[in-house]
Amino acid sequence: MIKTKSFHKKIWSVYTLSGFQSLAFSGIIILIVPLSFLFWPKDPYHALEMGILISILFFLSSIGGILFGILIDKYARKLMLFIISIFRGLSIFMLGFAIEGKGMETWTYFLVFVIIFAFFAGGAWPAIMSLSNDMIPKEQRSRFFGILGILWSLFNTAGFIFASLAWTFGAWRVFFWVIGISIMIAGLTLYIQIQEPKRGALREELSDVLKDNSIKYDFKIDKKLMRKTMFSKTNKVALFEGISTNILMGSIIILILPYIQTEPHNLSPFFTGLYMAIFGLTGGLLGRLYFARVSDKYCANHPIRRIYFVILALSIGMSSFVIVFFLPLPHLTVEQGKNVPFLFTLPIIWIMGALLFTSSTISSLYLTNQAPIIQDINLPEAQGKISSWNQFLERIGFAIGPILVGILLTMSSLNYQFTIMIVILFIIPGILLWTLALKWYTQDADNIKNILKERAEILKSRQNISIK
Repeated sequence: MIKTKSFHKKIWSVYTLSGFQSLAFSGIIILIVPLSFLFWPKDPYHALEMGILISILFFLSSIGGILFGILIDKYARKLMLFIISIFRGLSIFMLGFAIEGKGMETWTYFLVFVIIFAFFAGGAWPAIMSLSNDMIPKEQRSRFFGILGILWSLFNTAGFIFASLAWTFGAWRVFFWVIGISIMIAGLTLYIQIQEPKRGALREELSDVLKDNSIKYDFKIDKKLMRKTMFSKTNKVALFEGISTNILMGSIIILILPYIQTEPHNLSPFFTGLYMAIFGLTGGLLGRLYFARVSDKYCANHPIRRIYFVILALSIGMSSFVIVFFLPLPHLTVEQGKNVPFLFTLPIIWIMGALLFTSSTISSLYLTNQAPIIQDINLPEAQGKISSWNQFLERIGFAIGPILVGILLTMSSLNYQFTIMIVILFIIPGILLWTLALKWYTQDADNIKNILKERAEILKSRQNISIK
């Protein structure tokens, strides 16, 4: 068994690269309102155009993920991550050369490099899913995804703060240049540091025979096996649930920022980043640290319990954040919205923070349990494909969210309460689908175990032949 410290040492460069890529993404998100004013200095917030920009960020990553999913199951995962990092870093670097105040011209310039960034972003998660499946012991998967989630939260928050500060001091170009270079360096470091593992090396059915260096897991998935495994009922739940859940996730991000940063609330981007660090980051950290261990402990012998955790995350974690839109937030001047000490004297700010803390804590159960579920019900040679398909549908949902918000806000004359009441309905299908998966998960997981047991016997026969 690989000790916890051991697997962290082996995969630390994945953490670093993921962190810098998250920082770039969060920097774009937190600046969505300021960027609108950068493009159109004399206009009010362009909800539709900025919604389209964010939607494309997610939609193109879903398309890219499908292509990379095929390549990831064929070529070295660390090579794929290196290529992805070069293109993502370069595209972020180029954003720093945008010309201010040109309206659609500046918006289009951003759009071009966001497309490149998004397309190559699609390969990152499938590569990490496939790589971790062969590097992280099954009984420690929640801890790995918990740590990964913590780092995403840390770097996301850092992105909020650094991007906001950069904008405040007129150094937004420097922010994009530094982050772009950092991503490329992190990708090179990963390529040098990671030792590419054998596929299937940590599956208990295969681990003994694959210890022989002369034996390689080289099975390929065909259409018949694909229908039997990748199109299992639990996989279908994980795939289609991602659409509805991520419509809500994508909507909340693009909805909350203009709601609190524009008239009449006017909370500054810097305060928003600081606020998310204090309440959202701490909630996410505690949730991932505590619930990751809880998940691994209580699901070790009963993996079906991970589905209950996912349902809990969806029903409580997501819905609690909606209440923010119905709190009596103060009407502030622009100057008051920048006054951090004054804002923290307002009780409503702490109430809003408590809701964000609760939402972040409970929501952490989603990532730390959904990913191990998907890994457990799929073959080693399909990890890249299935995670890319899952990501494809999730990103489609995330892409629909901002466009839907832009349309609803435009139609309702910026009625945020009406808009959130529409998008919260998309959480219902996800809860229902995972509830149905409770009937099918055990059978689908056993199906994979039986296939791998048969393959272990095939590999053992090869081992015997090579010995003779």
